[in-house]
Amino acid sequence: MLRTCLIAATGLVLALSAQAAAPQGARRAALVELVRQDCGSCHGLTLKGGLGPPLLPEALAERDVTLLESVILDGRPGTAMPPWRPFLSEDEARWIAEQLKRGWPE
Repeated sequence: MLRTCLIAATGLVLALSAQAAAPQGARRAALVELVRQDCGSCHGLTLKGGLGPPLLPEALAERDVTLLESVILDGRPGTAMPPWRPFLSEDEARWIAEQLKRGWPE
């Protein structure tokens, strides 16, 4: 029983630590604006697709958050998707990826 509780507690800690810390205040507002304007300029203002593919939860359901974070940070060579690493931290990119998988805007 104790072993089961320890395993469950360890799993919970790992799951919670894998989530990106949500940005606060002005930075959060800036990230929301970035997604709406900059991402929306290619992926459509409602993120239903345009030059870039849709970024709706159903379109991203099979995509891993880590993969999405990587695409946000490093772009996709040979496509119009630019790298955002100069402007975003890894935690911010992960937070954006998590929000997109849940449904944006929040």
